[in-house]
Amino acid sequence: MQKLVIGFCLLVTCLMAAGCSDDGVENKDDADVNGKWTGTIEIPNQPLDIIVNFSKNDDWIGTISIPAQGVKEYPLSSVTVDGSDVAFFMEIQGQQIAFDGEFSNAAIKGDFSQHGQTFPFNLTKGDPKEENDGNFLSVETDDGTLYGELEKPDGEDPTPIMLIIPGSGQTDRNGNSSGVQGENNSLKLLAEGLAEQGIASVRYDKRGVGKNLEAAIPENELDFDQFVDDAAKWTKLLAQDEGFSKVGIVGHSQGSLVGMLAAQGNHVDAYISLAGAGRSIDHVLYEQLEAQLSGDLLQEAESILEKLKQGEEVQDVSQELQSVFRPSVQAFTSSWMAYDPSDEIAKLDVPVLLVNGGHDLQVPVSEAELLHEARPIADLLILKEMNHVLKDEPADEQGNMAAYSNPDLPLAEGLLKGIMEFLRGKDFLE
Repeated sequence: MQKLVIGFCLLVTCLMAAGCSDDGVENKDDADVNGKWTGTIEIPNQPLDIIVNFSKNDDWIGTISIPAQGVKEYPLSSVTVDGSDVAFFMEIQGQQIAFDGEFSNAAIKGDFSQHGQTFPFNLTKGDPKEENDGNFLSVETDDGTLYGELEKPDGEDPTPIMLIIPGSGQTDRNGNSSGVQGENNSLKLLAEGLAEQGIASVRYDKRGVGKNLEAAIPENELDFDQFVDDAAKWTKLLAQDEGFSKVGIVGHSQGSLVGMLAAQGNHVDAYISLAGAGRSIDHVLYEQLEAQLSGDLLQEAESILEKLKQGEEVQDVSQELQSVFRPSVQAFTSSWMAYDPSDEIAKLDVPVLLVNGGHDLQVPVSEAELLHEARPIADLLILKEMNHVLKDEPADEQGNMAAYSNPDLPLAEGLLKGIMEFLRGKDFLE
């Protein structure tokens, strides 16, 4: 894959069809696309969020933002609307990038083209900060405002509260990844289950996703500590709120390490790891790649990991490895490698629960066992049928992965019960 494909590293050019005929006279049947649109370019394994604004004086004009690339309100070179056809272009450094779409049912869908490659894109009207009726809190950071959805139990304050931290990639507050079709809503189900048991929660979209789309940090500027700082700001906010009696952290997958590091500061009374690794990410990545690659590609991946561990960058990366090792994410991966979860969990001085599933295809039970070895006083909960998205599913890959896009499946049997037994046993919930 070439270095931008708008999905990464470059800039973009956009053209949007808005509402004029060829002679510049408005056609009453042209789509009304005035306003703000948010959506995604569906690059395989690398979906890219975009924000497009359209307005019309004599002619249609517009801007495009690509938060993950640091592109903000870049002017579109042209915008056209002809009936339901909507197209927009943007020129950067003599390069033209095109969006050719169609307006239908309050959405614009079509093809994005650059460097001779074409990928689908979709846009929907509105600002993600206005997307639903949930109750939201916010924290201010040096890189923008972050929003988190508050789920509260019935009854009077104060109540204990858990901060729920999502896993790796472009993952939203409900546990859904833009790289996977459909939704599993695992973290949403967890928040609702906790509320039924008298515990409030706040869960938040990763930067560059959902309500935190515009708080994205360009991926070539990302550092793992930024994720930790975000979680620490949330715990501080919750600890200062008199409506909450105690503050805990639940971290899922990558969020396990993020929460582990955030919990080493003040403001935290309990910590729960869900499907968290017990080794540094270079070991985990290599094991995952070893199951998918062989020969020269596996050898290349191993060499890249070794160099990243030493703080070196690798510019020449095979196309098959771009989604994992493209140069723009290498600095972030190196910063992630700097932490060994088994070392970090030993530093905690709060009650700890380690949870893993026997049918987790991404993070095996052995990772939780490594964490338990590093902190023997922690509680360990292994749910034999649970997969990585916290659902009971078979061990075979096809059946297991089906749960990643099925929001109707409940949480794994015993998960919520085990969490509540832990929290009650540690006097988190009175």
